[in-house]
Amino acid sequence: MGNPRRIHDQHQGRHGLAKMTGRLLLMGLLVVQLARPIQSIEWTLPDVIDSIGSVSTSIIDPSLLPTPQGLLDGSKQLIAGYPFEYVSSTLNFICSQALSSHKIKSKFTPDINKMNFQLQGACTKTNFALTDAESMWKSPEFNPKKKVVILATGWTTTVNGSDTIDVLSKAYNCRGDVNFVAVDAARFVDTLYTWSAFNTEEIGENIAHGLVHLLDLVPVENIHLIGHSLGAHIVGSAGRHLQRLTGKTIPRITGLDPAKPCFNEGEILSGLLRGDAAFIDVIHSNPGVLGKKDPLGDADFYPGGIHPLPEGCYSVVCAHARAWQYYAESVFPGNEHNFMATRCNSMQRLRDLRCPGNEHPMGYAAPTTIRGNYFLEVSGTSPYGKHANIVRTMSHEHCGVCPNGPDSTTTPTSTPSQS
Repeated sequence: MGNPRRIHDQHQGRHGLAKMTGRLLLMGLLVVQLARPIQSIEWTLPDVIDSIGSVSTSIIDPSLLPTPQGLLDGSKQLIAGYPFEYVSSTLNFICSQALSSHKIKSKFTPDINKMNFQLQGACTKTNFALTDAESMWKSPEFNPKKKVVILATGWTTTVNGSDTIDVLSKAYNCRGDVNFVAVDAARFVDTLYTWSAFNTEEIGENIAHGLVHLLDLVPVENIHLIGHSLGAHIVGSAGRHLQRLTGKTIPRITGLDPAKPCFNEGEILSGLLRGDAAFIDVIHSNPGVLGKKDPLGDADFYPGGIHPLPEGCYSVVCAHARAWQYYAESVFPGNEHNFMATRCNSMQRLRDLRCPGNEHPMGYAAPTTIRGNYFLEVSGTSPYGKHANIVRTMSHEHCGVCPNGPDSTTTPTSTPSQS
């Protein structure tokens, strides 16, 4: 029988070595990031290394892999004041290594029987189980002659009390030419981020199964999927799985600041990909922090450039929300050309008038034939589009709103099918 003290010392030694090696890896990662010229920033690198040393241990010794809560706690220990992008990149690296170990599983496995489509009119919100999606397509509130817009939102956002859904619903109901549907993924995206990220692929597959019935009533050409944050990756998954199930391709997917952390790192969570639809347009409003910076679609728009905080925002939460706010503004009638963008390599080149070519609208009216990266100026307050008209904006205040008061939400009494 071994000496208990010696065994303890050996374990402590391995743990210490792993922790030290992990710190060195992270130091190297941060040094590479910090090698870029940054103005007016003072660095105390050891503070950062110490603050995430316990998390980095997991990269070296898989047996010490942190739980999702550990990852979250580790991120909270980061010293305030460090540039968002560098902190985000480091945490993204740690998260990706943890995910690649296959030792972290989602706490809540998506259950299609607990997910709903919510058909939203100006005065009504009606829930339909994904397993009974055919009932929605046959509902008197659903008009098969109109196009269908389906929105999936992000982390900790559900159909109840979501500004994202409420504003986009109002905008589309103001137009009056589409069936606006929100995806209620219940608690499967209303939990710790890492678990929510794990669920995007399965939620997308469940949505695709619901869409199969839609194709019996509405041609695939009339379907548009929109997703904000994690929701962008959910609709990307839905597009891929619909192709697999039916051989048909969604004509357009719009990604609104697709979530960055944990996606496309080590190919564990692929997220929204070019090819998930015939045309993918992406609006990046918090690039490199909560949102992806790299181009993901056929046309990628960078309002205000690649700076993580657009004009008028002083937090990453504000910046992350700007994408859906820009898009919603463009949906209201008359606002289709509020955001005119030019294909370019950078915001500076655009400002120097070194980007030849025609302007194209970002948002609702984005042409499905354009390709490349597009830059544009935006305002810091609503209306955000540089081509906006304040009088027209004020006229939209009550458009798309129920004249009889607050919306009512109902759930059909039909029993969902279990197919």
